Amino acid sequence: MQLTLRQRASWLAHLFKAATQQHHVELKPLFAPFIPDDAVVLDVGAHAGQFAKLFARMARHGHVYAFEPSAYARSILQPALAFNRIANVSVIPAGLSDVASEAVLHTPLKRSSSMGFGTAHLGAHEAGAAADQTVSLCRLDDFAGRESLARLDFVKADIEGWEMRALVGGEQTLMRFRPTLFLEVDGALMPRAGDTPDALFAWLAERGWQAFRSPSGVAAPAWSGAGDYLFAPSERA
Repeated sequence: MQLTLRQRASWLAHLFKAATQQHHVELKPLFAPFIPDDAVVLDVGAHAGQFAKLFARMARHGHVYAFEPSAYARSILQPALAFNRIANVSVIPAGLSDVASEAVLHTPLKRSSSMGFGTAHLGAHEAGAAADQTVSLCRLDDFAGRESLARLDFVKADIEGWEMRALVGGEQTLMRFRPTLFLEVDGALMPRAGDTPDALFAWLAERGWQAFRSPSGVAAPAWSGAGDYLFAPSERA
């Protein structure tokens, strides 16, 4: 991906932040019961690696698979991991969906022309300038088979409305391993994939996952607004 001089300066700022800061530490108490030292974790929509770094440090003897289809995001994620000497993360240059295919990833451009890569998304781009990239999508079930996954403890997915598509494409894997899920659920974004928060909650409830708001951990029997939710399998809730 070719960058303008201004975008290169922004890239350096993004890289410095990703390499030297650790976000989301306030969520460790919420995650700790579900991420043992030897856990296998999926970070779907790994962005600049803040969650991947957190998971890698919590599961020091486990492994993190960081799915990130954006070339721009990966150009920050990979050196940030290397700078922190994190070796138990595999960066997967693809997104997760219900069908293995190629799709256009839209990365909004800010007024300064810098990349709004935190809101890069599949599906329709609503308005404004964007940098487009054709990316690969795979199914979690196919990936789990290729990698011969023997366990899966935790899945985080923040993919701008594509969360349910990723779950549907991994139904067999989810049912086999019963991981805890940490999902962004936003009713304004999910229509990009033809989904709704109510449908996602119902799909998971039918398969035995119970929802809790983040970071409070308060039970959420139904969607109660945009935000992050923890879904624990009923046997571990």
